[in-house]
Amino acid sequence: MPSSERSTGRQSDTWDLNPRTTLPRLLAANARVMPQGVAFREKDRGIWQETTWQTAFEKTLRCAAGLQALGLQKGQTVLVLGDNRPHLYLGMLAVGMLGGFATPVYPDATPDEILHVVNSVHVQFVLAEDQEQVDKALDLRERGAPLQHIVYDNPRGLSKYTAPGLVSWEALQAAGGARLNEAQDLGQRLTDLAQPDDPAVLIHSSGTTGKPKGVALSHFNVLSGVANAFQAESFDFGENILAYLPMAWVGDFAITMGAGVGLHFTINIPERPETVLHNLREIAPTYYLAAPRSWDNMLTQVQVRMEDSTWLKKTLYDFFMANAIACEKRKLAGQAPTPLQQVLRPLGEWLVTGPIKDQLGMSRLRNAFTGGEAIGEDTFVFYRALGVRLRQLYGQTESSAFNAMQAPDEVRLHTVGRPLPGVEVKISDSGEILIRSGSVFAGYHLNEQATADTLEDGWLHTGDAGYLEPDGQLVVLGRLSEVVYTAHNERYIPNYIENRLKFSPFVKDVAVLGKGRETLAAIVCIDKEPVGHWAEVRGISYISYADLSQKPEVIELLTQAVRHVNTTLPEGLKLRHFVSLHKEFDADDGEITRTRKLRRNVVEERYAPIIDAIYSGQKDVTMRAQITYETGETGVTERLLTVTAVGA
Repeated sequence: MPSSERSTGRQSDTWDLNPRTTLPRLLAANARVMPQGVAFREKDRGIWQETTWQTAFEKTLRCAAGLQALGLQKGQTVLVLGDNRPHLYLGMLAVGMLGGFATPVYPDATPDEILHVVNSVHVQFVLAEDQEQVDKALDLRERGAPLQHIVYDNPRGLSKYTAPGLVSWEALQAAGGARLNEAQDLGQRLTDLAQPDDPAVLIHSSGTTGKPKGVALSHFNVLSGVANAFQAESFDFGENILAYLPMAWVGDFAITMGAGVGLHFTINIPERPETVLHNLREIAPTYYLAAPRSWDNMLTQVQVRMEDSTWLKKTLYDFFMANAIACEKRKLAGQAPTPLQQVLRPLGEWLVTGPIKDQLGMSRLRNAFTGGEAIGEDTFVFYRALGVRLRQLYGQTESSAFNAMQAPDEVRLHTVGRPLPGVEVKISDSGEILIRSGSVFAGYHLNEQATADTLEDGWLHTGDAGYLEPDGQLVVLGRLSEVVYTAHNERYIPNYIENRLKFSPFVKDVAVLGKGRETLAAIVCIDKEPVGHWAEVRGISYISYADLSQKPEVIELLTQAVRHVNTTLPEGLKLRHFVSLHKEFDADDGEITRTRKLRRNVVEERYAPIIDAIYSGQKDVTMRAQITYETGETGVTERLLTVTAVGA
């Protein structure tokens, strides 16, 4: 159990939940009220290093003073490059302290993606994690980006770099500290400089239908979202969290910085992205948010381990998990568990579900959420059966991540819960979900037309189709822009069907086709890990993803998944054909966004030969693609793909 664990209560001396304040002022309050309380824990060389609120505040002040000395002014933008790191978070708070726009991007973003951000918001400063990110910044500078100052955190490998404008975090801290020592009132002036309506962060939208747009969220917006979620019992004061979500995603800033500073969480930073699951078990957080794909991956790991376990352990697992799942399904249906189920549940907790939760790092979870897209029923029920209070959350970048969520005692599979306190929801005549709240942004950065298209009389046009049930529960169907019609005028939302196909642990990504066509079809990408394990258990050999994806047994496995989804669809919207793709959809190829949302226009253009083959009645299609090797040389690959017809 972490040494920094504290008891929680739904009150605090540092914030009365009035969002008319700023993150720097709340940080200062934390340093004043609980100076030795642990703000950050970061694993370095195998040892957890702790940073107190007092130290965090002092570092933020020195960073702000140093950036101000370099010329950072209110309204200017600072690009943030790297994985989750305490100094990057504190740097973002320092930028907000000065009234600037801290703009994080995904650490694996391509140079062209970063250049779009740099050019669209006029970046002049960079806060970089390490040598790799500094190299990206220098490459951007060579491409014409006006990056004047590049501040780096980890100095390893940078001692011989002589590019102008390079500044180490230590040097910036020293310069800022000197300024604070010279002017005794500078610290207070910096703390009070930002106002509630000034920017806290500049997050970019996912860009599923075009280039990402800059979403400027004020301190008031972020803290309004936190206050609304707190009132709905999403989290409490003093939570213990793992800050592993990409810093460029609004959910990370809202939870790690908004709630983390406002409700004085202990913020644990994983050693590397690859060690997240290991660090999750070490930390055993009290609050955890993950996308459905992450919950699916952990479930797959449990299933794989149990397949490789002893006969006795597997028998106990199958028996007690079946009882727990049956018990949970009765609860979700509004029925009480049977007497036998009630008797077996505690024994199952001791023998099976408790140890599994401990292995997953979920033994202390009080609140767990899934968001971003629909989660599969089997996955959702599994975690609820484990004793994890998993709930669905609905939010957007433009509304500071929090719109609606399920209450702890009111969970339904098809809804995202009720609108949060402080959030108004109405449905337009076209079926679009409209939101009004203090958490809603004031507009897109330097994009008046996009702002006018999205905000109307204080209402945020979410772009999502949905409806409110009679008791106020919100149902989200998918993107309104994706409502399309077949040749027979059957109305459907491709994303709705895609999500249900992805409920299968063997399907990673999928694109549903059929706009203006007689029938629906799909391009399916298998999930290599669970499919590979499934094949190995059955003695099916393969040499690559492409080879595995075309195995007759795998095609049959996908056929069963498609047939299962078809049972939930009306006759005119059943999937009649599919192709198992020879590769995953790739963000680097522009087929999906960094948050794994499908770029439909790119997919339909790139895989036009597959689509033509499906709708012309071919039994297979040869897919040719140009590839670039690490040496820079290019080549062409060919792969024969099967077009599978799906019967009843």
